[in-house]
Amino acid sequence: MSANYPSSPIDTVINTVTTHHTLSDFDFDLPESLIAQHPAPERSGSRLLDATSHPPADRIFRELATLLRAGDLLVFNDTRVINARLYGEKSTGGKVELLVERVLTGNQVAAHMRVSKKPEVGATIKLLCASGHEDGLSATLLGRWPEADSPLFRFVLSNDAGDDPYTLMERHGHVPLPPYITHTDTALDALRYQSVFAKNPGAVAAPTAALHFDEALLAQIDALGVQRAHVTLHVGAGTFQPVKVDKLADHSMHAERFDVPDSTQQAIAQCQARGGRILAVGTTTVRTLESWAHSGVARGDTRIFITPGFDFKLVDLLITNFHLPKSSLMMLVSAFAGYDTVMALYKTAIERQYRFFSYGDAMLLARASH
Repeated sequence: MSANYPSSPIDTVINTVTTHHTLSDFDFDLPESLIAQHPAPERSGSRLLDATSHPPADRIFRELATLLRAGDLLVFNDTRVINARLYGEKSTGGKVELLVERVLTGNQVAAHMRVSKKPEVGATIKLLCASGHEDGLSATLLGRWPEADSPLFRFVLSNDAGDDPYTLMERHGHVPLPPYITHTDTALDALRYQSVFAKNPGAVAAPTAALHFDEALLAQIDALGVQRAHVTLHVGAGTFQPVKVDKLADHSMHAERFDVPDSTQQAIAQCQARGGRILAVGTTTVRTLESWAHSGVARGDTRIFITPGFDFKLVDLLITNFHLPKSSLMMLVSAFAGYDTVMALYKTAIERQYRFFSYGDAMLLARASH
C-alpha cells in the first residue's frame, strides 16, 4: 500500500520563475504521425537520441550502458501507476468518468470528474465493475478538495466487501492512459505503462523515461559498477496540462507527493564524494531531487516549477522522453540542457522521425554549464 501521506497538500517548494522566456518560446509543430500510440516491441529497443555526443547520435536505448561509467549513480522514480480511471453513472442515468488523483484517508479519494452536469454533494454514483458482476461499487460525492474552488472532488469509494480504494481500483479501474493515446486500455497497456521496478502505488501517469529499462539492461548496468537508487514522486494528471499563461511567473503548478529515502540521500552523498555523475531517469526524478536539494525537505508535496535560469544542485545527466509543446516539462528540459540546445534537438528528433510522448523514444541530456 501507499505511504501514509497527509490528506491535504503540504507544499515544500514553489520555485520563483526567473526566465525571460514566454510561453510561445516553448511551442513547436509536431506531425501527428510521430505521437506514439503503442510501446516499442521491446522496452530497451526504443531509440535514444544521445545529445552528449556531438553531433547528436542515434542509438538504441540498450546502448545506454556504453555511455555510463563505474561510480555513476542512476536515480529512478519507483512510483506505481494505479488503475485510476473509473466509469459509472448517476441515478439519472448520466455517464460519469472519474480519474483518481490521490488516495486520502477513510476510503476517500480526490478525483477529477468528467460529467455533463455535476451531481449534488451527497449524491452516490454507481460505478461499473470490470467483471460485470454486481459488487455494490459506488462513489459518494463529499465536495471539492482541498478547497471549495479546487478542480478536484472528494469521494468516498465503497463496495459490498468493504475493500480499500487501492483494491477497488486494481480490480475495477482502467489504466489512465494519456489524452493523446486514442485507444482504450488493454492488457498490453497494463504491462507496459508501468516500469519493471514500479513499487509504490499512487501515480496516475507513468514516469515514462523509466519505461525503457528492462531487467537485462539493469543487470548490464549493475555489472558495470554503476549504482542505482530510487525516489518516489506520484505523477499527477497535471503533468499533461499545457501552461496557459504567457507570463510563466503567473503559472500555478500542480502539487505532487514525493519522497527521497535516507538510503538514496546516502547514495547521492557517496556518489558526489567519489566524483561520480548523478543521472536522473525522467523529469519526475529531477523534480524530486531538486525539490529536496532546494528545500531540505525529503518528503511531502512539491509544486516546483523549473524554467530556464534554474540553479540545478544535484543532477548531472538526464534521460527523458520527448514532451508536449508549451508544457512545464519542455521548460524543465530547456532549463537543464539549455533552451537553444533543446529546441535544436527537438527539430532534429522530428527530422529523424523519433516517436514522441509517453510511449515514444528518449534522449540523453547533459546539464548545461552556467
